[in-house]
Amino acid sequence: MGRVEGKVALITGAARGQGRSHALRLAQEGAEIIAVDSCEDAKTTPYPQARREDLDETVRQVEELDRRVLARVADVRDLGALQSAVADGISEFGRLDIVSANAGIASFAPAWELTEETWQEMIDVNLTGVWKTCKAAIPAMLEAGNGGSIVLTSSTAGIVAYGNLAHYTSAKHGVTGLMRVLAVELAQHGIRVNSVHPTVVNTDMVQNQAIYDLFTGVEGATKEQATEAYKNVNAIPIPWLDPVDISNAILWLASDEARYVTGTTQVVDAGGTQPYRFPNVV
Repeated sequence: MGRVEGKVALITGAARGQGRSHALRLAQEGAEIIAVDSCEDAKTTPYPQARREDLDETVRQVEELDRRVLARVADVRDLGALQSAVADGISEFGRLDIVSANAGIASFAPAWELTEETWQEMIDVNLTGVWKTCKAAIPAMLEAGNGGSIVLTSSTAGIVAYGNLAHYTSAKHGVTGLMRVLAVELAQHGIRVNSVHPTVVNTDMVQNQAIYDLFTGVEGATKEQATEAYKNVNAIPIPWLDPVDISNAILWLASDEARYVTGTTQVVDAGGTQPYRFPNVV
């Protein structure tokens, strides 16, 4: 306990899934939380986004841990809304030490079948939204002069290519590049910047009919069929990670245990990005 005691963490996409898990894990270790989520549907995703009641539930669970939390509805595409959330958080808690730029969306199609709207929304949320999150947070961190840790959520798709995910893969590769530049620019200020690269994680982003069909190649595939198909993504024969597996990586990167770790790609992939492996067989 107490690995980030006395620190304040900004988390985007905090209403559910990985974002909620990150908020709870950091709160368990002593952080106060600024929780941000758009709480409205994206136009081009095949599954619904979180709602305000989901964000309220994140607040409830953080407060159950006896930590303070400030929640704001803000879309990561809206720089002004993010800046207001950061300003409110500084006013409430007095500082900002940790940024988890986690918010993201997913959709699927061959590259040549993607609509312009689908491509643009993906880049706007998954790449530009990460940059805007950093742009909103970094000035406050610099002014405070306390250093800090910024963790950008990329993906295994930020390291290798995935079919039917040209827009997603492009955005996540962009996040990896952004992380590397920020790590160089902010090192002199004691602010460390790293990225996390999860394989499939058990959240609403993958637990929906569209991705069941994508992974199985079967229209109307069941969750059970998809669960078996997901195992083919990983070397360790599991279908997915739990959100807390990613949260633990973020906690480590945010803590003093990683005080000299910056500019790295923290891969949490069950071996899925290894280029040469035997098929998973029993």
